Amino acid sequence: MANSYDAIFVGSGISSLIGASILARAGWRVGVFERNSWIGGNIRSGEITEPGFIHDLYSAWHPLFVSGEGYGLLKDDLTARGVEYLNTEYSAAGLLPDGAAAFVSTNHQKNRDHFEQLAAGDGAAWDRSVESLMARSEVVFGLMSSELWSTAGLGIIAKAIRRMGVRGMLEFGSELFSTSRDWLETNFRSTAIHGLFAPWVLHTGLGPDNATSGFMTALIAVTLELVGMPIPRGGAARLVDGFVKLLRDLGAELHTDAPVEQVVVRDGHAVGIRTSSGEFQARRAVVCCVTPHQLYLKLLDRAVTPDWAITNAKRFRFGRGDMQIHLALSEPPKWPGGDERWLRTAMVHVSAGINGVSRAVNEAERGLLPADPTIVVGQPMAIDKSRAPDGRWIIWIQMQEMPNHPIGDAAGEIKGADGSWTSDLRERVADRVIAKLARQIPNIPGAIMKRVVFSPADLEAANPNLVGGDPYAGACTPNQFFIFRPLPGIPRHRTPISGLYQIGASTHPGPGLHGASGVLVAKDLLGARGVKRAYKR
Repeated sequence: MANSYDAIFVGSGISSLIGASILARAGWRVGVFERNSWIGGNIRSGEITEPGFIHDLYSAWHPLFVSGEGYGLLKDDLTARGVEYLNTEYSAAGLLPDGAAAFVSTNHQKNRDHFEQLAAGDGAAWDRSVESLMARSEVVFGLMSSELWSTAGLGIIAKAIRRMGVRGMLEFGSELFSTSRDWLETNFRSTAIHGLFAPWVLHTGLGPDNATSGFMTALIAVTLELVGMPIPRGGAARLVDGFVKLLRDLGAELHTDAPVEQVVVRDGHAVGIRTSSGEFQARRAVVCCVTPHQLYLKLLDRAVTPDWAITNAKRFRFGRGDMQIHLALSEPPKWPGGDERWLRTAMVHVSAGINGVSRAVNEAERGLLPADPTIVVGQPMAIDKSRAPDGRWIIWIQMQEMPNHPIGDAAGEIKGADGSWTSDLRERVADRVIAKLARQIPNIPGAIMKRVVFSPADLEAANPNLVGGDPYAGACTPNQFFIFRPLPGIPRHRTPISGLYQIGASTHPGPGLHGASGVLVAKDLLGARGVKRAYKR
């Protein structure tokens, strides 16, 4: 039947694309329904400034995807359809107001030597940090890629107890709940290294003084060395193009401009969806890549939803807002000191170190525009020269310390913040960011050919999962992470409705372009052996 599928995916983010591809490869008839005119969720590219300048509009960097199980399964299929990943030796750098800087590369010995030059003993501290994480890597990465409330999840914990012992597990638990400040100030003397790694905790939706931020900072820091910062040649959307070709080759159907109005439930079982075009049947599963608010408060009829699920969904909190600035430059940025590593580095954080990041987080969470926001400077041209014409440059700027609803300015300079993001307010904040950047990169103002700015409100308008401009689809504080994500009482990707699954950043293992939840649901539906059979060469 034309309107009948084995599985229906609501939303076309990375988790949906991976899950749909695995099921389609196993012979399931799959339908993907997307509200927007494009497939890919937060993965989108476009010439939004000048012709020939290819910007990644929302997400841009794919280390979690390239190192994840989903890409391991799908790499050959995607490569055959034109997806090619590029990388650079220098993953990241941090720049402080006084010009002090630190770099991290994919070469361990270079990192050790560089850190030792910055402060005596910091090279050895980096050795210990990498060794500590790698010694526990099976546990760490196993927990991040398994259903925690399952036989597999319990097996990982049991194995960890056998290997570490009770004392070792208690030490690990203590580290798990430490702060980024704890980890950095305990291990490294160099403030430049603090400035290198402290801002990375913002990419988890946390701040440097939040519980669990220390574990996340250490995990990201080591991952930067192990994986780098890979991006698809020609723009992030090339990954989506590869998925679209793969899914269509496997017989899946992709529907754009098709917002889902309701998940249809009969006798306690999800049997399909309803759109403005009619009802579509799902014989085996409905998989929703949405937030708990959308699933339990909008897509499901209250009459079929348990009261406790509705109550917990209402309590689900979202994090700070995100803001992005896309710049087309007439020439590469002239970073301070003339160090050749700058133009070979994928991502640079310009910040005032741990205290500066902490202060900006606090200001944003109080509804204030930060006086001195942390600036994430992404340089895709450091990896992929096809992104702009010869001699030109692209900068992808992100600020993750923005209020969802601005009510004032911490510096007392920007007026008119009345709780909403207007276009005028958005541009004035962007002016502040460019002015700060110009103090470190003096040629930036004169090199800007055109800029395009997205406020938190613009991001939410593009994707309803980004509530209040939160790019991580829900705060990642301890009460909303691990077994508490997406909701207490729902520690897996199954829901209280039979045949209905939830995936995406609001679910375990949380945000980041990895698609792990799509793999986990595919395993649930096919069984681990079924997934292996689907990809048996």
